[in-house]
Amino acid sequence: MKMVKQMQDTMGKVQAELETETVEATAGGGAVRVVASGTQKGLSVTIDPEAASDTEMLQDLVVAAVNEAMEKSKQLAASRMQAVASGLGLPPGLM
Repeated sequence: MKMVKQMQDTMGKVQAELETETVEATAGGGAVRVVASGTQKGLSVTIDPEAASDTEMLQDLVVAAVNEAMEKSKQLAASRMQAVASGLGLPPGLM
């Protein structure tokens, strides 16, 4: 039971840290920039005014940047949780 409590405490700390960590993704050579938290929450979208002239292209760039930011955020969370599992001696894939 002590190990379970320790794991829950550690996972709670990691979740809190992920709330404050950020990842960034860009599309269109930096025309669109998206920042997301480590918990897959979008924090900001920055659009170069020159990219706004082509609405269809801009929509595609926003979607691409958001998807990339979410993927980076998921990878960050997975790596942090994997570190928790390995630190507790749990086999990979258990978490």
